[in-house]
Amino acid sequence: MPGAHPKLAARLVNGKYISGLTDEEWLERYDGCEDLAQQWVIYCTRKVAENPALTHERCLTNVRKGFALKVQRGEWDLSEPEQDWVVTRARELLGW
Repeated sequence: MPGAHPKLAARLVNGKYISGLTDEEWLERYDGCEDLAQQWVIYCTRKVAENPALTHERCLTNVRKGFALKVQRGEWDLSEPEQDWVVTRARELLGW
């Protein structure tokens, strides 16, 4: 057939064609993001305790910049929505 044809990226997983991530892969990514948010809580709590002049917002901003830099350098593989979720989750856990 002539002309352009729609393309669908899929892969064969356990005998099924899957587009995107499997449920197990989604869960693994979620667990990684939750773990990172928990680490941020510890880090931010320590940083604010060490420097009382450091505002909660400034602390989260600084950590977010470092986080984005690691993603940009290829050290961490997280999408933009995952990065935003980690920030939101850390803020929620911190109560800030």
